[in-house]
Amino acid sequence: MNDRSPPDEFADVNEAVGEEWEAETTPYERIRHVVAHTYSPVSADAVADDARTAPKTARKHLNTLADEGFVETTPGEQGGTLYRRSPESLVVEQAADILEHVSTDELVTRIQEMREQLTEYRSKFGVDSPEELAINQTNQALTEAGTPQDEIDPETIREWKTLRRNLAFANAALSIGNAEQFVDSDRRPTDDSVPA
Repeated sequence: MNDRSPPDEFADVNEAVGEEWEAETTPYERIRHVVAHTYSPVSADAVADDARTAPKTARKHLNTLADEGFVETTPGEQGGTLYRRSPESLVVEQAADILEHVSTDELVTRIQEMREQLTEYRSKFGVDSPEELAINQTNQALTEAGTPQDEIDPETIREWKTLRRNLAFANAALSIGNAEQFVDSDRRPTDDSVPA
């Protein structure tokens, strides 16, 4: 049996890493990082604690992030404001990541393939969504004694939901990519930039 305690230099690695993070970043950067991983509403105090800053500073930066659309606010039970990452900001981040790694032509091809696969799911199961499939399966199980013969694997429902989500991200990326191309092609030289 080993009753030895760790050496002092390893006693609080988390604190050392936290101090380094605090020294190398601004409160705004830390708050943005914390809220980027916050999907359930939390108080400014909780964000401040995780971001190693004062609640007043956290509130100020959270309100700025809310104005930018990165954070969503909701009223708390005690009347305070709760904060979480906005779903829209996640979509934009995912779309930007897709555009960074996939060409527009390849994206169009993948979108078409995903649409075809969704059509196959609808055709195969005779419903329009994985939620409808799950409801039908539950209703069938309730009305029959025992397990239904054609029970759907839960993995199939998960795959259908994931496919639908991925298609939404791909469509958002394509829309953003097309908007960027439109803006770039619409730029005209100003009188100052035209050589004389």
